[in-house]
Amino acid sequence: MSTFQTPQAVSIPDEAKNRARDFAVKVTDTVNYKDSNQTILEKIRDDHFVSKLGEEAVRILFEGRNCQVAGPDYGVYEAKRKSWAADLKINGLEVAVKTQRRSAAKRYGLSWTFQDSPVRRDPILNMPDAWVCLVVFEDLKEGTECLVYPLRKIKQLTFEAPRLSKLAGKKQAVYLETLQKHGIFK
Repeated sequence: MSTFQTPQAVSIPDEAKNRARDFAVKVTDTVNYKDSNQTILEKIRDDHFVSKLGEEAVRILFEGRNCQVAGPDYGVYEAKRKSWAADLKINGLEVAVKTQRRSAAKRYGLSWTFQDSPVRRDPILNMPDAWVCLVVFEDLKEGTECLVYPLRKIKQLTFEAPRLSKLAGKKQAVYLETLQKHGIFK
């Protein structure tokens, strides 16, 4: 698979942005995040929108490198059919995608969160060899652009308690500054 060593900027075309927005609207009423103290529908909808933008950015980047990419999945499923399946398959390799808005990074530090509550735990946290791609949605810039960081395995990441206290005990966070300090990213 064609890989890269530094973060890559990817412009998201309007049709992909519209797919992400439409999905976010449709899926919002089918999820329950009360275990994360998240009941604000607008926030839930935005989280899904931003997540799909990140998936689209990774898809666009790897397709541009002549990789076969399956996903993102835009299906809206009832609760019992929802899964923790990988967000994308790149040349058959399962890849999770985590995305954060740049505006949120300015407030809390550039980080990506993984669900880890007594009610819901992201299975990828128990899969040290699973691949993840970390993405920043550049919402403070004109247009729709994402910054895609190189693929890493879960075991290469350093997990910390979230700095936002209300997420403690519900999420684990990966902070860019920590990854840079440990030489994971430049």
